[in-house]
Amino acid sequence: MKRIAQAVAALVLVLALAVPTLADGHMARVRVVHASPDAPNVDILVNDAVAFSDVAFKAISDYAELEPGTYNVKVVPTGTTEPVVIEADLTLEGGQDYTVVALGELANIEPLVLSDDNALPAAGMTKIRFVHASPNAPNVDIRVKDGPVLFENVAFKEAPAYVTVDAGTYDLEVVVNESGAVALEVPGLSVSERTVYTVFAMGLAGGEPALEAVPSADATPTTMLPETGGAPSTMVYALAAAVFGIMLIGGGLWVRQKAVVRAE
Repeated sequence: MKRIAQAVAALVLVLALAVPTLADGHMARVRVVHASPDAPNVDILVNDAVAFSDVAFKAISDYAELEPGTYNVKVVPTGTTEPVVIEADLTLEGGQDYTVVALGELANIEPLVLSDDNALPAAGMTKIRFVHASPNAPNVDIRVKDGPVLFENVAFKEAPAYVTVDAGTYDLEVVVNESGAVALEVPGLSVSERTVYTVFAMGLAGGEPALEAVPSADATPTTMLPETGGAPSTMVYALAAAVFGIMLIGGGLWVRQKAVVRAE
């Protein structure tokens, strides 16, 4: 009985520590996307310390937590401190997620800072955002093949508001807005329910590296999200179930022990 009580106490302590972490909207979260088609692998320095190392073209980092405040961010070739190809001061708010996209060709590389909405959609639905990160592609529409337009007349460096659609598999087309010509086909894009996605158009239209769609699953039901991100992690539910289960087992053993004592 003593061992069971200790196990219950330990799990309750773990759960007590886990829940505030999930509910705390104090921290900001930041990730980096390398979308510059001719830039080398880079390091991302935050206040002159390496925060993301050896980031390659098309790479999308995980989110990193930072205290709210203003940070100096520099992008440099991997393993060096210069030349600084991007430098910017970013002000981060607590409880907010951010994506910093390094875009443009190397001669004109610049940061695009996006505020992310990682609140999960309802059951059966998925939420998608499109980011135009191809420096030489014209304004484009993103449409379902033989279906509706999801994002219309999107220019380089633009990221329209999220759209919510049914979860499932879609054939998408990136269409030149003026001519209606299909610049890129994205067949069989599978999107899961209660998940947030961003699709980046990267590369060069008619050049190398070729234009392509790079999807990212930004938030899922099993992601530990800040307050603005909606649903708590399933880990919390698993821990709660474990605590409850052990309490039930412990209670059952205690009842049986009492019955034995009474029988004696």
